Amino acid sequence: MLFDQKNLYVGAFCKDSTGKKGIRAQDIRRDFNNRESDNFAIQLDTQNLKQYCVSFQTSPFGNQLDLQNFNDNNTDFDWNALWSVRTHQTDSGYYAEFAIPFKSLRYERPKKGDSLEWGITFSRLARKDFEQTVFPAIPQSLSPYRMTYAAKLKGLEVPKPSANIRVDPYVLYQFERELTDGGTPDIDDALKIGGEIKWAINPQSVLDLTVNTDFAQAEVDRAVNNLGRFNIFFPERRQFFLENSGIWAGSSNNRIVPFFTRPIGLQGDFNATPAPINFGSRFTMRNEKEAVAGLFINQAETANSAPANFAVGRYLRNYGKENNIGVMMTHRLDEQSVALGTQQQNNTTLTMDGLIRPKSEWTISYMVSSSRDNSNDSLGLAGTFFSGYSSNKFYLGWASNFVSEKYNPEMGFVYQNNVAYHSPGGYLIWRSKNIPWIRRFDSGMFVNFYHDVTQPQNFQQADLYIFPVYLIFTNGSFLEYAIIPTWQNINFNFAPLGIDIEQARYHYTRQQIRIYLDQSAKLSASGFVDWGDFYDGQRLTLSGGIRYAPIPHIAVSANHEFNNLQNLGAMESNLITNLTTIGTRFALNPRLQLTAFYQYNSFDKTGRVNVRGSWKYRPLSFIYLVFNDTQTDLLDARYAQQQFISKLTFVKQF
Repeated sequence: MLFDQKNLYVGAFCKDSTGKKGIRAQDIRRDFNNRESDNFAIQLDTQNLKQYCVSFQTSPFGNQLDLQNFNDNNTDFDWNALWSVRTHQTDSGYYAEFAIPFKSLRYERPKKGDSLEWGITFSRLARKDFEQTVFPAIPQSLSPYRMTYAAKLKGLEVPKPSANIRVDPYVLYQFERELTDGGTPDIDDALKIGGEIKWAINPQSVLDLTVNTDFAQAEVDRAVNNLGRFNIFFPERRQFFLENSGIWAGSSNNRIVPFFTRPIGLQGDFNATPAPINFGSRFTMRNEKEAVAGLFINQAETANSAPANFAVGRYLRNYGKENNIGVMMTHRLDEQSVALGTQQQNNTTLTMDGLIRPKSEWTISYMVSSSRDNSNDSLGLAGTFFSGYSSNKFYLGWASNFVSEKYNPEMGFVYQNNVAYHSPGGYLIWRSKNIPWIRRFDSGMFVNFYHDVTQPQNFQQADLYIFPVYLIFTNGSFLEYAIIPTWQNINFNFAPLGIDIEQARYHYTRQQIRIYLDQSAKLSASGFVDWGDFYDGQRLTLSGGIRYAPIPHIAVSANHEFNNLQNLGAMESNLITNLTTIGTRFALNPRLQLTAFYQYNSFDKTGRVNVRGSWKYRPLSFIYLVFNDTQTDLLDARYAQQQFISKLTFVKQF
């Protein structure tokens, strides 16, 4: 390790007895999948918080991955910093040399006479054997991000923190064409200018400003056929909202999320038509004792939605070694619209949450949230509880949550109202000493039980997820067999994929086999089989995928899901669905990338094409070209939409 007035330099040699032949890398994208490629990583806790770190990672091909981790509990992969890395492969391994600017780090300069101390860990994954090496020694059941185990980096002479401003303007052109039933095409095009400013006010505080916010380059959601009784959670994909998202209460949960940014910038609920964002701001402050965060977004009026304002405030207090407690408040204000004939509406939530670690292996988290909606002056309540003990030999856990009938976080997400859920369970971990191709064997069971909140005696659903076989092989492949006895009480109108299920009680048993072959190999595959009774009928689900990546610059993948429903529901209906996805990726180098996918869903007769090209012509500055095409032929009403977007971004750090 070396340093000068501008950068911290880290050099590493990752030895491999098989040399270049042993290197595994699936792609050369920025923010690559670090579970599928060889990688070397540096974790830094530059403020000695012990509950937060930033990580800089590279593969043998020199592509970059940077992230933030919160308390080894939530990871923000969309945090981006300015830094550089170079690698070189040899017949005995590979070299990696990092240059991390001090401007990209948040730290306090020590007072005169005091020595500087940062927390630091190193990790290396040799993917062909899925072997991870960590310094200093951290229990195998924990990750390299657990900074309470970090070593101390001493002796650095860092420059005084200075004005740190990053400007990211953009210019965009968008062309859109819509056509319904062979009528006259509706054509629209627009030129758009906007951008973001990131100001590191001091080592603890960062202010982000955004004007005319755009998300044209964000990934497109994949279609899903939902056969369950609960709402499906679609993750946020827009970078401005993803950065620092781990600080919000409930951010690691996908069942009850009091603040979820997905409704922002949409004319309705999830997956609705986008609405322009006029401006927004985000503030985060984090030190050893506490964290403060806030966000405000102003959304423009459209032909279908009133102007809206979204605000959230967060306070988190650390105590003890790895514990915290926090509060969060959200408020959504939909303004009055004369054109739409709508009145002003308000929605507010207040949330308290916390995390307790009595010891490193034992984590307890909790959350209680209330909501008030002024449209009907209703009050609602929701909460979660989790306790999990993870060691090298076993795991035991209990998760519970509840959502009242009137809990309504209009800036959030819930999987269902009037439901309570309880899930105790665990598994044993056996590590083979005599079978070299088996890394571990897990066997266990989880209980999942749901009932009404208003009338707790009213049972909704229960199942036993029993997995006697869960094999993890040395190369990272795994095989699972599970049997799932299930009990259902359908006392509401329920029609999965349009098939009406009679209101009654059902008991059936299903079985599953899941297999993943080495995902770091040039040719990898996965498969899933789910069969057995389903309510009053039968269901067979088959899904599989294959990917061929002869070199890290090229990959072709195909995935297919097949559902066969027989004698199901009041009409003893039969239904077959096919969901097919084909994807390709080409990369000339880590800076020039082209990705494309095609997806067709036979259920709603919808086909989607998404093509994205990107060129990183300077650090964090891109040229994007995006093409989207959607074709739907449902109920003899054909709809087609094509969209072309070109976008130029330019990042300058002062």
